[in-house]
Amino acid sequence: MDISAILEDIREHWHIYATMPFIAALIGYITKRVAIEMMFRPLEFVGIRPFLGWQGVIPANSRRMATTAVDLLTKNLVDPQEIFSRLDPEEMVKELEEPLLKAVEDVTREVMEQYQPRLWELLPARAQRMLVDQVRAQAPKVVARLMREVSTNIDEVLDVNEMLINAMVRDKSLTCRLIKEVATPELRFIARSGIWFGFVIGLIQFVAWALTKQPLIMPIFGFVTGFVTDWLALKMIFYPREPRRFLFFSWQGMFQKRRQAVAKDYGALIADEVLTVRNVMEAVLTGPKSDKLFAMITREVQRTIDAQASIAKPLVALTVGGVQYQEMKKAAAEKAIAYLPETVKHVESYATDALDVRNTIVTKMQQLTPLEFEGILRPAFQQDEWKLIAVGAVIGGLVGELQVLLLLH
Repeated sequence: MDISAILEDIREHWHIYATMPFIAALIGYITKRVAIEMMFRPLEFVGIRPFLGWQGVIPANSRRMATTAVDLLTKNLVDPQEIFSRLDPEEMVKELEEPLLKAVEDVTREVMEQYQPRLWELLPARAQRMLVDQVRAQAPKVVARLMREVSTNIDEVLDVNEMLINAMVRDKSLTCRLIKEVATPELRFIARSGIWFGFVIGLIQFVAWALTKQPLIMPIFGFVTGFVTDWLALKMIFYPREPRRFLFFSWQGMFQKRRQAVAKDYGALIADEVLTVRNVMEAVLTGPKSDKLFAMITREVQRTIDAQASIAKPLVALTVGGVQYQEMKKAAAEKAIAYLPETVKHVESYATDALDVRNTIVTKMQQLTPLEFEGILRPAFQQDEWKLIAVGAVIGGLVGELQVLLLLH
């Protein structure tokens, strides 16, 4: 080994040697940025299946990601029964009073005009008003009874897991946002870490090239830079789970260290975009278990009509035609159900405050073990992180080969 010849070569080509650690740092940064973007973009597959193409790792696995996130949510953070028991039936009725009574009056008039038009026309206005008022007086009690039954048996009318998973799968950007916004500092760290890791590897590359002048050195080091920096950055996010000390130094995985901030961001996203009152209402009214809710409503409406028929003289006449009476009860229930979506919108603000999903999640997340806490973000990386590392390594190798061409030619 001729040291003087090596030093002479460094002096002669110093500008090339000087660029090596900086180019390695650039490789480290670029490979990280590409890896991060490939996690989230594109939302839909671009290319020719099954030969060539790509879809963001998270959108491509949105159902698996959503299922994992929802399992964590319902097992460790949110108990649907406990959450929905916070709704006070009396308070719900109070919030619904105006639209509820309007709906009841409309339903009563429509049904009477449809099934007993002659009787309805013969009744004086005062008698019509008395009949409507009797039904309206029963409505709050019926709704409160329904609310108590629903809140204590929420599983019968709402599949919370299916609702949450469908919301996240239907909107792939929501699944991406759930991870991206919660893990913004970690993703930023991954990108920036590529600069420092790459620079250090570039210094080693500097020495290796000076000693060997082997063209393979550059692509090999580029490959190693991309591979090692991606691997290290991902590990440093999650490990160690517990704080470790060495002399005067203490370190811990970034994600674990940010537990309080993560809990706050995660709770806000779930409360504002996933487990929302609007999503719950939609799932209750249109989900696979909605028929059970409608059966409850039908039963209560028909029970109310029967009660009124026995005490209200104008309605006694309705008991004469048995078949028509049953049709009338069925029509009343159907009309009541049709008014439901518009009516329940008026209770959204109260229900959001009463459920208090955000603070519940934040509090429960503080109680998770480090391993459980890691499960919030880790599934986004774990199964497919080898793809991201491999892409980083390949890009690094290609840039290294470009370096060789520049150095030799």
